[in-house]
Amino acid sequence: MATAGRTTQKALFLPAEHGEWQLGDFPIPTPGPKDVLVKIMSAALNPIDWKVQAHGMIVAKYPYVGGNDGAGVVEEVGSEVTNFARGDRVLFEGWFETSKMTFQQYAIVPADIIAKASSPARWELFPASISLGLATVVTGLYSHHPNAKTVNFPAPWEEGGTTKFAGKPTFVIGGASSVGQYAIQILKMSGFSPIITTASVHNEALLRSLGASHIIDRSLPPAEIKSELARLTQGKPLEFVYDAISLEDTEVLAYEVLAPGGNLVLVSPDGIPNELKKDGDGKKVVFVVGNVHLPENRQVGVETYARLTEWLQKGALVPNRVEVLANGLAGIPEGLERLKSNKVSGKKLVARPQETP
Repeated sequence: MATAGRTTQKALFLPAEHGEWQLGDFPIPTPGPKDVLVKIMSAALNPIDWKVQAHGMIVAKYPYVGGNDGAGVVEEVGSEVTNFARGDRVLFEGWFETSKMTFQQYAIVPADIIAKASSPARWELFPASISLGLATVVTGLYSHHPNAKTVNFPAPWEEGGTTKFAGKPTFVIGGASSVGQYAIQILKMSGFSPIITTASVHNEALLRSLGASHIIDRSLPPAEIKSELARLTQGKPLEFVYDAISLEDTEVLAYEVLAPGGNLVLVSPDGIPNELKKDGDGKKVVFVVGNVHLPENRQVGVETYARLTEWLQKGALVPNRVEVLANGLAGIPEGLERLKSNKVSGKKLVARPQETP
């Protein structure tokens, strides 16, 4: 093993459903023939992490190691892996198995859904903010598998993927959220224009730099947001809306402004009141499950990761801004409480697992 004889590592885990986060020692996993072992240099926090603890959702087996976003250095490669070598800097998305999660110091990842990271200053921080947010966008838009939760659009790398939506307005609710920032950038790749989003006023410059055409103050009443949308779209129908927040009020707004026959992607379950849904309006609502490890999302994940390094190098995709938490994995629980209390805006919280006391 490339870990110099080490067999255990530090990990942050939940011992039982609704339990409290704890630090403990877990085995360092061994990669299979098509996997790589990554020494995790940074792990990003996401709302799913506190929701798993608070609601007991998704997880079937405990103890459960958290974390869905990671970046680090390849420590070991499987016998069939030819596109990565020890020392490569990479980014990846975690999966709900202990050996593949990111709130630990080492994880294994299938080699076809991992990407080499570009090398900005503090490179190990920025890539960790990408994978889950990006997956939540691309899987909901471009997955073509019959079992996928998707609107089944052609991807930018496919025929018609950059022309079909040219000149069509789109609306992103929650543009400053991690997912919202990637939605803006990916929709720009698809050719949508104008790209209109809601956000706090202090995030306007950031979102314009990512490709948003217009920013509507998210604190405005729904009626005023609708009025602004009508003005900014100049009467063109909104055929696609991405709700990166997906609370009850935002889902209602998203559905109401969506044109008949249009598509709406939600990042939480559909809570739109049935009385708003009219027979024959043809509106399609998708609750995306944004993970490229899922069989129905695997192919779009492979296609995305094959292009991700180039997107980062050319600046076509810009990672979220980050705030580094102190004390490695031990700093994560407090960060999750901040996320739960909605005290994080326009940036991603990341921890450095190797700095765990």
